[in-house]
Amino acid sequence: MPTTDHPAPKDIRRRGLMLVLSSPSGAGKTTISRRLLDRDAGITMSVSVTTRPMRPGEQPGVDYDFIDMPEFERKAEAGELLEYARVFGNCYGTPKNRVEEALGAGRDVLFDIDWQGTQQLAENARTDLVSVFILPPSGEELERRLHSRAQDSAEVIAQRMAKASDEISHWAEYDYVIVNHDIEESVASVQAILRAERLKRTRQVGLQKFVQAVQAAL
Repeated sequence: MPTTDHPAPKDIRRRGLMLVLSSPSGAGKTTISRRLLDRDAGITMSVSVTTRPMRPGEQPGVDYDFIDMPEFERKAEAGELLEYARVFGNCYGTPKNRVEEALGAGRDVLFDIDWQGTQQLAENARTDLVSVFILPPSGEELERRLHSRAQDSAEVIAQRMAKASDEISHWAEYDYVIVNHDIEESVASVQAILRAERLKRTRQVGLQKFVQAVQAAL
């Protein structure tokens, strides 16, 4: 059943945060993201724009906003994207206005992006960012998971494995690191991170006035 943290006093409202989960393909970030979204009504998935073709079962505006390359380039040049990158020949980016509206309304936004996108978010909105890197238990286990998904050709799997080492080399740039031995333990760890980050003093708008009111009544 979806849950949220206990509400703050009415004089305090919370600014949302951007929760980034990154990992090499097959390490488990997508599964962790889905379970987190199922269990926490206070967080929503960032809907990126992409130039890649829509896959069977995907819905425009739900999975991605599918646009062509000229429109993507226009958005990037106009500064309408918080981050963007090219991945396996396709471009992906995060619309700025949509995220800023959510954060201002106290909603958290979940991102499934790579280290390049995370670096751009850190440059553009560091105080709102909470970044988590998901590591596989081993290289052998990562390859086994990629094969067990049966989603990619042998050639694509080889490309993903070749890229994994470079992606993992950026682990130290993240706020938190989780080794995904067990999916449920990993989800619980991300939930604990989220609960703690939501309580940060800097994210509780109106907290100073609330404390002053409490003190004045003593």
